[in-house]
Amino acid sequence: MSNRIEDILQFWFGAFPTPYTADVSKMDMWFKSGAAYDSEIFLKFGVDYDKAIKGELDHWPDSYRGRLALIILLDQFSRHIHRGDALAFAQDEKAQALCIDGIAAGDDSKCHSIERSFFYLPLEHAEDIEKQNLCVKAYSQLVEDVPEEYRRPFEMNLQYAKDHHYVIERFGRFPELNEIIGRESTEEERAFIASGEYFFL
Repeated sequence: MSNRIEDILQFWFGAFPTPYTADVSKMDMWFKSGAAYDSEIFLKFGVDYDKAIKGELDHWPDSYRGRLALIILLDQFSRHIHRGDALAFAQDEKAQALCIDGIAAGDDSKCHSIERSFFYLPLEHAEDIEKQNLCVKAYSQLVEDVPEEYRRPFEMNLQYAKDHHYVIERFGRFPELNEIIGRESTEEERAFIASGEYFFL
């Protein structure tokens, strides 16, 4: 297995205290101050990212670890490397295909519970109701698979998935993305953005 696969996974996930809990040192990067890590991610993994978008790492999904690392590269690192630019979302469909194929192959079931929460994330970013349906199903199963005393973070993941599903069900796309990727917003979408009720980017 490529050392780069493990380098990516170690950087993103760190060490897990239990089979159901996250490395707290990674929480800031994931949920709070992500932009502060953009340069570090570009410097450490920019070459891997370029290889991934050129298809040079298409053999990585031969292992579940490789598939997960490729998903992180294309779905998460893409958003760090190209923050504020349409290119941040350019690899979403490839990441979604990796996720869907991985679920079909059972690769997600081999992952740590926290890894699974990121394995499914490309589906949450999909402007496609069928992928959103699969997303909610996957996160619902994840909640079921975690012992009750550890469920709260995974229940929050499921709620975020349901929130994303709601937006796609209502608009067929994420209105927040319109400006950044050069789409014209409808009056209803502008009102929705202005409400600040949902904020995903």
